[in-house]
Formats: sequence, C-alpha cells, structure tokens
Amino acid sequence: MVSLSEVRTHNATLSSLAPNLVAIFVGGTSGISHYTALEFARNTRSPHIYLVGRNAAEAAKITSELKSINNSSKVDFIQKDVSLLRKVDEVCKEIKEKEKKVNLLFMTIGYMTLKGRNETEEGLDHKFALHYYARTRFMHNLAPLLDAAAKDEDPKATLSRVVSVYDPALGKNNDFDFSDPSLKNNFSLKNCATHGSALGNFAIEHLAKQWPNTSFIHEQPGIVETSGGRNPWLKPLYALLSPFSVSKKESGERHLFEATAPRYAPRAKAEAVQGVVNGGDGVKGSGHYHLSWNGEAQPDTKRGMKMRAEGAEEKMWAHTSEVFQKICEEGGKY
Repeated sequence: MVSLSEVRTHNATLSSLAPNLVAIFVGGTSGISHYTALEFARNTRSPHIYLVGRNAAEAAKITSELKSINNSSKVDFIQKDVSLLRKVDEVCKEIKEKEKKVNLLFMTIGYMTLKGRNETEEGLDHKFALHYYARTRFMHNLAPLLDAAAKDEDPKATLSRVVSVYDPALGKNNDFDFSDPSLKNNFSLKNCATHGSALGNFAIEHLAKQWPNTSFIHEQPGIVETSGGRNPWLKPLYALLSPFSVSKKESGERHLFEATAPRYAPRAKAEAVQGVVNGGDGVKGSGHYHLSWNGEAQPDTKRGMKMRAEGAEEKMWAHTSEVFQKICEEGGKY
C-alpha cells in the first residue's frame, strides 16, 4: 500500500513541473474525475483543464471551484454525450484544434443500472460503450498528443499518462467470451463488467506497445462516494459502507498520485526509474499497469496469463478496430 503521507509528499512536488500542463477529465463533472481535477489544480502551475461531460450546470460550479483553488487555472468545458463514439471523435477534434500536446487523459465515465442491454444508435450497449469503447476511442484518438507531450524539449513538461478508473481484476478473474466480445447475444450485467474490464486491460497493453512514451493505468478506485450518492435509494448504502470507504479528498489525492508518480513509468523510460512497479502482464515497467485503490500494482492471474497465451491482446484489438471502423470511419452501426 502507498501511504497517504507518501502520496501527499509526492503531490507537493508537482509545483516543480512546467506550467501549463494539459489535463482532460472525461466524466469531469462528477465523482472521482471531479475530485482529481481539484487536486490537479491545487498542485500544479497554471494548468489547462478540460472537463468533458453532459451537465453544464455542474461544470460551471466545478469551474468556479477550480478557479478558487488556483486562479491561474484555465478551464474548458466540452458538453457531449460520449456514449456515442462519433461524439467522442467530436470532442477529440475540438481538443486537437486547440492543443499540440496532452499530458493527462483521466477517464471515469460510466453509470449504475440494473437494466439489461440498452443499445445506442450505434449498436453498442450504452453502459458497455461508456466503460470500454468510448474510453478506448479517446485513448486511440489522443495518443499522438500524449506522445508529443512525452517528447517535449522541457524535461519538466514530459508527463504523458492515461488513467482509466474501472476495475482490472474483473477481467482477470472471470471468463471472457471470445465469440461474442460486444455481448450482442449474451449480455448480462456480470458479463458486461467482465468484458469491459478484460477489454480495457488488453487495450492498454496494446497501446503501451504502440505508444511506449506514454504510460497507461487501469485502476480500481475502492469505495468512493460519487454522483450516485445523491440518489436517495443509494444513500443508505453509502452510509453503511462509510467505514470502509475512501473520502473524496483522499480519492482525489491518490488518483493524482497515480496520474503523475514516476513508479508507473512509460515503457520507454521505465528502465531508468528507480522503484518502477510491475505491469499488468507481470513485467516490471511494461508501461501498462493494473492498480488497486491504494496504488499497489495488481499481480497477473492464471486466467489472465491464459487469455494472453490465447492471443487475447490481438483478438480484442481486432474486435475494437472493427467497431471503430464500422461506426467512426464508415458512419454505420455495429
């Protein structure tokens, strides 16, 4: 476990980084993205923060909050429903028109539901689209800008990291149906969770090889009160779990640590970093990391190793590329 004192000591050093770091918080109008954006503003100099979400009223409140913490912050809100991949492309296009580099892509999009499969107009389940396809489309589209940040001439401006907050363990401990990766035929909430996790694990493994100057993190956040806590049906549950939960402040601090700490170094730079942790494949410094809520690297599992031996990375990326091709390049439906 990374102690909270270690987290805070590290975060306090971030003011030594170059000013004007660019951070994108997808799902930034609530929950963990909100808490992490606050800590990013608190600990960096003149940051440029993008909040991506649907709720303009909440975004206005958070923008004021960020400005009050650090009046040198620049904050842009992009209002989009990113459960649609074509809307993800619109967000990325807008960012690319304004920025030449991105230092941090931080994603928490998703929602709780007890309903069954609910297809978007693009042919993907709405929940599954948020938990996997949209996140991966953001990574795919913004990888060149993240790579540009990693190659900045100023060594204090080379932060280049992706953090996707979901749960890597689900995809390493449960069976994956290779014959139905998008769950057109075998959808259940359990299968959706497993597939979203497994696809997410192997997507960052693939991207870490393609873009070795950027580090990719898939993290399980623990129990944290998010926007769901405002739901009257969920308030009693949060109250019951409060002794085991992570506070909003601590969650933001820990996620900022994961978004910036050298121990989660990109593949190309890991050899030179003391204390770099094992990647999701069990290889030290592989550039793709599976983390627990407390910053510890999760070990690989026998099931995860078996999937890798069966060509999971290649199969899952082939499926993802097919989805992107049909929806984003051809303008069709999957």
